[in-house]
Formats: sequence, structure tokens, C-alpha cells
Amino acid sequence: MREAAFAKQNKDKWLRFENVLRNNIQVSPDELSALYVEITDHLSYAQTFYPKSNTLMYLNGISVLAHQKIYKTKRESRKRLITFYTKEFPLFFAQYQKQLLIAFVTFAIFTVVGAYSAATNGDFVRLILGDGYVNMTLQNIEDGDPMRVYKEMNALNMSLGITINNIRVALMAFAFGLFLSLGTLFIIMRNAIMLGSFQYFFYDQGLLWESARTIWIHGTIEISVIIIAGCAGLVLGNSILFPSTYSRVQSFVRGAKDGVKILISTIPFFIIAGFLEGFVTRHTEMPDWLAIFIIGSSLAFIVFYYVIYPLKLKRKLRLQFDKPNRPELT
Repeated sequence: MREAAFAKQNKDKWLRFENVLRNNIQVSPDELSALYVEITDHLSYAQTFYPKSNTLMYLNGISVLAHQKIYKTKRESRKRLITFYTKEFPLFFAQYQKQLLIAFVTFAIFTVVGAYSAATNGDFVRLILGDGYVNMTLQNIEDGDPMRVYKEMNALNMSLGITINNIRVALMAFAFGLFLSLGTLFIIMRNAIMLGSFQYFFYDQGLLWESARTIWIHGTIEISVIIIAGCAGLVLGNSILFPSTYSRVQSFVRGAKDGVKILISTIPFFIIAGFLEGFVTRHTEMPDWLAIFIIGSSLAFIVFYYVIYPLKLKRKLRLQFDKPNRPELT
């Protein structure tokens, strides 16, 4: 798209956002968040296709003004990584709660499908988990140490291997969004069915609690990362399916960029999950209360960071602009 056409297509949004910022006009947090996200996306697009242009200079000026208004700090650039995780990403992610919910519900449904299939078909577990793993686990159970698989490998090697595998699965869940979101849903479905059959296998052996209190020490974050990566894949796929007012190429670029941001947010969780599986899960002798504490803390933090905190920041943003005696935009 030519620069003139790009500016003509989006100038009303730019002028509206500039007017809101410069005149402290009261708008809803949803609209303000949407305007801010669009401006930053347009800035990235201009940086790529219209370097050194007047359009780029204008958008950069609005973006700087928005940062000053929203974050109110002159040291933002020095703490870019910190503010990305504590402010920028949560506020950005508030707009993708629907995609996160779809990914979660899909995973939950097919986990149940996996457990039900394992319960009604004796060969299903072997089909999904493989004869090698099933036979090894049955032997570990017979030897009195059903969770021995988590103790056999060196802790550091295991941690690194699991981290790399989690990253691989997350990248697949994201990249398969290119197949109009169906590919992402397939990755979510496959992993959910595996989890459901896995848990039923231990239930059938009378080891549901022992397996759950061990596996979910690392699995809480590990499964959450898969669901969040699935959310990123849906953002990518939906950008192709539903371009809205953008051209399909523009929408795809925006969706890809947003999906990558979501993936970047999971990097610390990749590391934490790998550490827990390599160094902590192997301690099956730990008391139940400690295992429950680790699992509960992991779940609480994931829910807080990806659901509660983004919505909280959005409400806070509304309060920052919701000052008395300001004219409302009509």
C-alpha cells in the first residue's frame, strides 16, 4: 500500500487518538486500549514500509506522547524489559481474553475426550502414549516407584531438554495458526487428548493422586504455556480470517506481531517449568502440602498474570483518564 493510501485509510483514528491525548478527553478504557494498540501497530508498519517519511515521524510523535501519558515515566527506555512484562504486555493482552478462553475451553474439552477414550478403549492409551512408555511405567509401578521416570536423567539435562521441548510445542501451536486457526486447534486437541489419556492411565492403576501431585508440580505451568501459545496461534489465524478494516496483508502482519508478543511473554514460564520438572518433580518424597503449595501458587500466578492483571490495568487506565470536568467525546 502506498503511503498516501495508508495515511488516508487511518488518519481519522490517528487524529482521534491525538485529540484524546492532547486534550485529556474521557473515553472508555476499551477504546483507549484499542487506539493505543492500533497506533503502535501502524508505527511498526510505517517503520517497515515508509522509513524516514513524514507519516513515520507523525506516528512516532503520537506513540511517545502516549507513553508519557499512560506510563508517566521518563525512564521507561532504561527498563524496557521490565515494563514490557509488568505494564505493556498485560495491557496489550487484555484485548485477547476471548482467544485465551477459546484455547482453554478447547483444551479442557479434549482432555475429557482423551480420558473417556482411554476408559472405553483398552488400547487407546498405548496408541497415544506409545508401547515403550506404557511398558516402562508399568514396570516402574511393579518396582514400587511409579514416578521413577523423573529421576533417571541428570537434573540439568532434563531441565534443558524439557524447556526446549516446551518451546517447540509452543512454536508449533503458534505457527499452525497459519492454517486459519484450525492447525492451532489441532495442536491443542492433540496435547489435551494426550493429557487426558495419561491421567486416566494412572487412575486405572490406582495412582491418580500420586501421579497428579507429582506431575502437576511442573505440569501446571507447562500446560498453561501450551494454552497461551494456542491463544497466540488463534490471534494469528484469526487475523487472516477476519481482517476487519485492514487489508488481509495488514491484518496478517498485525496478527503475527501480536502473536509473537504473546509468545515472548511465556519465555520466563518456559524456564520455570523446565526447572521444576528437572530439579523439583523428581523429589516424590516431598510432603503433600508442599506439592499442593507449588501447584496452587503456579496456577494462581498464571491466572493472575494472564487474566486478572490485564483487566486490572485496563480499569486503572480508565481511572487515569476519567477526571472530572472533562468533556466526553461524542
